[in-house]
Amino acid sequence: MIERTITPKLYRMMELYPIVLLTGPRQSGKSTLLREKFPEYQYVSLEDLDSRGFAREDPRGFLDTYPDKTIIDEAQYAPNLFSYLQTHVDLAHKDGMYVLSGSQNFQLMEQISQSLAGRVAILELLPFSRDELKTVGLLPKTIDDEIFMGSYPRLFDKKMHPTEYYPYYIKTYVERDVRQLKNVSDLGLFVKFIKLCAGRIGQLLNYSSLANDCGIAVSTAHAWLSLLETSYIVYRLCPDFNNFSKRLIKSPKLYFHDTGLACSLLEIKDVKQVENHYLKGGLFENHVINMFLKRSYNKGENPQLSFWRDNKGREVDLLETVEGKQFAYEIKSGKTYSSDFLDSLLYWVGLSSADAEHCNIVYGGDKSLKMSNCNLLTINDL
Repeated sequence: MIERTITPKLYRMMELYPIVLLTGPRQSGKSTLLREKFPEYQYVSLEDLDSRGFAREDPRGFLDTYPDKTIIDEAQYAPNLFSYLQTHVDLAHKDGMYVLSGSQNFQLMEQISQSLAGRVAILELLPFSRDELKTVGLLPKTIDDEIFMGSYPRLFDKKMHPTEYYPYYIKTYVERDVRQLKNVSDLGLFVKFIKLCAGRIGQLLNYSSLANDCGIAVSTAHAWLSLLETSYIVYRLCPDFNNFSKRLIKSPKLYFHDTGLACSLLEIKDVKQVENHYLKGGLFENHVINMFLKRSYNKGENPQLSFWRDNKGREVDLLETVEGKQFAYEIKSGKTYSSDFLDSLLYWVGLSSADAEHCNIVYGGDKSLKMSNCNLLTINDL
């Protein structure tokens, strides 16, 4: 088993809270991690219809059967259980009693906010990070391979080609999760919507354009995008609102939690297609930002990530706030450095008065360089 970076944080939270929730996309390795790290805990999955019925119909009896040290997988399937859990852990007054996991974040968070606030630590596990794969020698050979392959554990465990995995992942997600989460009457239209989202990676989100291209109402586009977010398919990167200029763009940008899934939706069937694809720059940018996202989640932290763009099109792809200081990253897929990479970055520096050591260009090349006005970084430097 590949060691997951989040493990120390998971152990620590089990010492501090009666309940720990581990959430994330389907097949990101949540169940495998929990069963590996807590072998002394009982395991019950509410995917199993009998267990689900037991938890729903007789929550008191369920907690009598599993009074302590239990992993409850896909906990969102028994929402009425949460209020009983509250009473149960309050009476026991001890930590590390339950680990909950689930892949439908909206349902989980809704129930937790109502019943378990203050009693649960929440951690998020995404598919493998680049560092996790590198540590065990499973990192794909090139950046294009990384983008095309994605990072879902099953791909590496079974040595699967992405075309043998992602189409079935999408089919399962749509036919099972979407039906349960929302009343989406036209599943084919919903799949078209997901593919249209993939075609907008790294772009400013325009709901009207997205709705028109899909043939749905703008309100439906909002609802469907929220659905994709809560099930960890996509996320929105919000703009930075520091008032350096009143001419800031306020729309978020759209990214996928896994670039391999995005490639599948874009009908990319071979790694050679990545190099010349019209979205190569967006996919590389998505891949880099995912590295920052996973690093924060694996520390149990809320990612402090944003981007900056004004109405003249000047843009800094990624801003990370660390201890109150902003670090800027301009992300370019090209393998050769060009002074043009600096234009928007230097303009932002002039507005923000940021230190040069906090300004970075991440590019697709293989040589790093510390320059007077910024740092030139490869993906291996992150």
